[in-house]
Amino acid sequence: TELAQIWAGVLKLDRVGRHDHFFELGGHSLLAVTLIERMRKAGLHTDIRSLFNTPTLAALAKVISTNTNANVVEIPPNLIPAQSETITPDMLSLVKLSQEEIDRITQAVPGGAANVQDIYPLVPLQEGILFHHLMTKEGDPYLLYRLARFSSRSKLDRYLEAMQSVIDRHDTLRTAIQWEGLSEPVQVVWRQALLRIEEVELEETGEDAGKRLLARFHPRHYRIAVSQAPLKQIFIAHDRADGNWVMLDLFHHLVGDHSTMEVEYQEIQSYLLGREAELAAPLPFRNFVAQAKLGVSREVHQAFFTDMLGDVDEPTAPFGLLDIQGDGGGIVESKRMVAPDVSKRLRQCARTLGVSAASICHLAWAQVLSKVSGRDDVVFGTVLFGRMQGGEGADKVMGLFINTLPIRIRLDDCSAQDGVYKTHRLLTQLMHHEHAPLVLAQRCSGVAAPMPLFSSVLNYRHNAGVDLNDSKAESAVQESQFQTAWEGIEFLESEERTNYPFTLSVDDFGDEFGLDVQVHASLDPQRICGLMHCALEGLITALEKRPQTAISKLGILPEQERYQILEEWNSTQAHYPQDKCIHALFEEQV
Repeated sequence: TELAQIWAGVLKLDRVGRHDHFFELGGHSLLAVTLIERMRKAGLHTDIRSLFNTPTLAALAKVISTNTNANVVEIPPNLIPAQSETITPDMLSLVKLSQEEIDRITQAVPGGAANVQDIYPLVPLQEGILFHHLMTKEGDPYLLYRLARFSSRSKLDRYLEAMQSVIDRHDTLRTAIQWEGLSEPVQVVWRQALLRIEEVELEETGEDAGKRLLARFHPRHYRIAVSQAPLKQIFIAHDRADGNWVMLDLFHHLVGDHSTMEVEYQEIQSYLLGREAELAAPLPFRNFVAQAKLGVSREVHQAFFTDMLGDVDEPTAPFGLLDIQGDGGGIVESKRMVAPDVSKRLRQCARTLGVSAASICHLAWAQVLSKVSGRDDVVFGTVLFGRMQGGEGADKVMGLFINTLPIRIRLDDCSAQDGVYKTHRLLTQLMHHEHAPLVLAQRCSGVAAPMPLFSSVLNYRHNAGVDLNDSKAESAVQESQFQTAWEGIEFLESEERTNYPFTLSVDDFGDEFGLDVQVHASLDPQRICGLMHCALEGLITALEKRPQTAISKLGILPEQERYQILEEWNSTQAHYPQDKCIHALFEEQV
């Protein structure tokens, strides 16, 4: 009964029955994290994998535990005393370093050891991002930006003060990365880290001030020092043309993901409204580091990926693209919304089958990759949420939680319905290994480095947010407060890039879906959007009407492209003089 009440609150339903299915009721991975957190607060403990394996209320009730230590990694405490003038190896509970290495670290921190709160290792995706940061000499593929306009300098100053307050609250925003002279890279949490703000003068060229500021410090040619906290830098400039101020916020992916940015802006809003006292105490990122390092063993990860990838001996390379060491440049992008009727059918199809919409999207992307790589057995990277293990506050902790890992989908002799179920099961299993290093997964395959195992990535993103308010009146009040907080502030644009040359992001907006394609400049991103949209529509139609249809029989070509290939390019009729022999025509041509 208690579990049913929690489900009803998270899924916004009046009541939930004992045999109701989480995904048939509209549940998805982001709501699952919220559900697990609410259960934890009620003394009911489980993990995401249990929810995905037993998605009905009664089945889940049988596997939950009231043991507070169930499914929880024991987190070693931080043993560095406040204001300690020295740090010794025995004070570090998550990493082993020599005294010489510790001294090298503290010497690079303003204020020395007294300003070091904690030292711990990198999580797997941080290791990969640091690798690409060091590989790139100009610009940085993982330096993100957000451009905004403020109606007055006082608005801008208030915003920056709020941002500094959020930095003061969260350890991940006061974290620097150090690697030189160390046995392994580490992240160093500073006790105090001041936001770097630089005011610049812009030449009057008649072009938009925001565009001029962005061009000057664009991540494709500008870098920030990741060895200095915070891994964020602000550039501001006065727009004399209209009296506004523009701000460029550069933020490194090493210490945060999309959810981190959402939490940051929610907290900035609280400060702008003067409601910072209502913010919950922040939770440390070190807990996640411990979860990633001490949770699932390397041997268990290795067994899983060997079973999935052991006989894969060729990479999946769409259009022959194999270079995965890009710097984020030379990439073209296209976005389109999925047609409203297709979005509605996709959501309904997922509920009918009791799977996530993400599972259907993964299978459709596998169809596209199959056609453009000439393989019926494809491997691509999928971006995992990283917060699925159900640790305390997993839905609100700031830091880099996401991870990219391979998924293998075989399309030969498989029906549409079976393909969806298999993909859903595989994604469920993959969640248990969401903290595994990508390099370990690749080594489990038959594709030897430096050849990449895959060069394509799918990122399924929940962009609707999770509104936990049951009251419409309360929602209306929050909307009014939102408008008050951000009055006079306009966000102009932002950008995210990866090192991969063939990337699709599926944006789940709650009711609708969007496609965001970023590909190598030799390709047409609009065309790739069209292929994915067609694959989705065809797969959904098959699931609705002919679920046993072989996936290999489903097409991905939009009607216009199909007509071009079959009709326009085959239109070879031509007039010629039929009263002459062919050798005479050759003679005339000569």
